[in-house]
Formats: sequence, structure tokens, C-alpha cells
Amino acid sequence: MKLIFKTFALAASFAFAASAAVADDANTICPIMIEDEIDEEEFSEYEGKKVLFCCTTCKKIFDANPKYIIKVAGDNLPQFKGMEEKLKLADVELLEQKFCPMYPDSIVTPDSPSAEYKGKKIYFFKKRAVAKWEKDPEGNFKKATEAGLLPQFAENKKKEEK
Repeated sequence: MKLIFKTFALAASFAFAASAAVADDANTICPIMIEDEIDEEEFSEYEGKKVLFCCTTCKKIFDANPKYIIKVAGDNLPQFKGMEEKLKLADVELLEQKFCPMYPDSIVTPDSPSAEYKGKKIYFFKKRAVAKWEKDPEGNFKKATEAGLLPQFAENKKKEEK
């Protein structure tokens, strides 16, 4: 009986040490909604690394395109530092636009909902943001470009200033 207890205690201590090791190099903020704190129960495992999120939506976005999120999140995912070559992140092409114009603390991906505006594609964090955008596209465009959230329109802005 003592041997079983010692074996269980040893296994438990290894499990605790392993979870502590993951926690030491894990992210402390959501890599998608970058101003939100993480929820320890919302996570994914990728390449042996634990990634923590604020909600299920962000977890699903990561799971659909992990390499893109790892590359765009940069320092917000310290657990992948030094793995760029292994993950072939150089092959991942980032969008010019990084954040949603309606939820500016939320990262967008090529898989994000989008809408055409003035001949260019604008990406949104979620479908609800598209509906919000469409209520006042001109006003929202003005706010978003002034905030620097739509770099794909930077050329248009330069032409208008001339």
C-alpha cells in the first residue's frame, strides 16, 4: 500500500511540475483579443505548447489557423519563441490589416469575416462586427483609418491629402 501511495505521489508531483513548466512560459494575455486576460480553462495545445485564451471564440480562431496567430501575435505568445524555423513561420503571409476596425483589440486572420469597401477587403473579428460596420460604413471607415486600423487604405489617404 505504501508503494502505491509513493508511486501516486511521485506521479502527481511530476504532473504538477509539468503543468508549472507549461505555465512558466505560457502567454498571460489572450493572443487574439489582446487586451483580455486569459481563462485557465480555455486553452489549446500546439506543438507541445499550451496556449491560453480569454474565451472559446478565440480558441476556435487559433485552432483554425495556429501558425498565423503565432506569427501575428509575436511576443504575446512567448512559448513559441525560437520555434519560428520549425513552424516555418517565414512561409506564413500576414494580412496588411492586423486588427478589426470595430473591435480594435481583436486580431483578424485571412479566415475572418470580411466585407468589400471601396474596392478593398476589410476583415472583421466576427460577423456581428460586419453588421455593426454596415450600419455606418462611411463613419466607421473614417474612424478606423484615423486610428490606423486599415493600412490597406493608406495609399487612398495619401492621395486624398494631396
